Amino acid sequence: MSQQSPAPDFYRDVKLNHSFEAMVDAASYAPLPEDWFIGVADVKGSTAEVEAGRYKVVNTVGAAVISAQINGANGAPFPFVFGGDGAAFAFWPEHENAVRMSLSAVRRWALEEFGIQLRGAIVPVAEIRKAGVDVAVARYQASSGVDYAMFEGGGVSWAERQMKQGNFCVEMAPVGTFPDLTGLSCRWTPIRPENGVILSVLVLPVASAPAEKIAEMMRSIVTLTGKLQRGGHPVPVDGPSTSWPPAGLDLEVHASRGASSFMKRKIRLLADTFFAWVLFKTGKKAGRFDPVHYAKTLSQNADFKKFEDGLKMTLDCDPTTQAELEILLKSAADKGLITFGLFAQDEALMTCIVPSPLADNHLHFIDGAAGGYTKAATKMKSGVKNVIQTGAG
Repeated sequence: MSQQSPAPDFYRDVKLNHSFEAMVDAASYAPLPEDWFIGVADVKGSTAEVEAGRYKVVNTVGAAVISAQINGANGAPFPFVFGGDGAAFAFWPEHENAVRMSLSAVRRWALEEFGIQLRGAIVPVAEIRKAGVDVAVARYQASSGVDYAMFEGGGVSWAERQMKQGNFCVEMAPVGTFPDLTGLSCRWTPIRPENGVILSVLVLPVASAPAEKIAEMMRSIVTLTGKLQRGGHPVPVDGPSTSWPPAGLDLEVHASRGASSFMKRKIRLLADTFFAWVLFKTGKKAGRFDPVHYAKTLSQNADFKKFEDGLKMTLDCDPTTQAELEILLKSAADKGLITFGLFAQDEALMTCIVPSPLADNHLHFIDGAAGGYTKAATKMKSGVKNVIQTGAG
């Protein structure tokens, strides 16, 4: 079923797919090696945090989980997925200690900087398979500089349930521990839709439903939303707008200050972001940095649709497609194939990981600004499948 793999070579060798439609096909996925692990994390009480207006904070904490793991991997590729209020990733056995340290540090940081309880767990793939589910991974190349992992098989969802039950827990690091969140930033203004609303879509298969019927349904959803202008991409071709000071400046201060004082780091970032704002406003280059190229690459790199044991999308959606999508999803739910949640809002948010502004491998995670995936998941849990709730951006 899977091979032993003591190094990250397994993920390097997973085929790159240039079509998102290919992510529906089981043939695009490779089972994780038996000796690998799944790491999962999520914000406890994220719904309440959203209701309190702290969804940008929730997004930042979720992205921080990935940022810390990227910095801890020292350039080795590994699969990960951003979930709005958390993240999931996979890694090889020799990397376990580094992963555990990074995740425990992010848990401590989230509590001390924001008062947020971040749960975290590390689950062996072998245990997941003993439970009768699997973890397989695919790679979708969003642009020439970035590819994103997709997960299927039900194993990530199983690991998340175990985490919420208190199993496989990663303990919190000691007081005063700071993770390495180099590159994590939140500088862009919220993104307004051009065609209707920002629609958060969450579709999960029913475990007992036939696999071929599930694939057919997922393909229908991807095909329908693919007819949207630019496939529903919420980020403008030339990138989102900027402002100064950026709305997410304080979040970036919390992410990058380390042991230094909040105010000292904020003053430094005010100067840095002002310089960057001038460049983006004028389009002028600074040395090797080309702001026009960066903004266009940002749009191409945006992670607005993914598979994580189901389909997640943040779409700029017109009213006609919104209505057609709801009809399609309700029909599939009535047939016992899927459960789903939809949530419409006025803006999208973007949280970024930028290893270097001079390379094209910067990552940009997209979610709805008024609750996004968290609100969609809440509606699914409550059994509300036929009402689209609109929230203010």
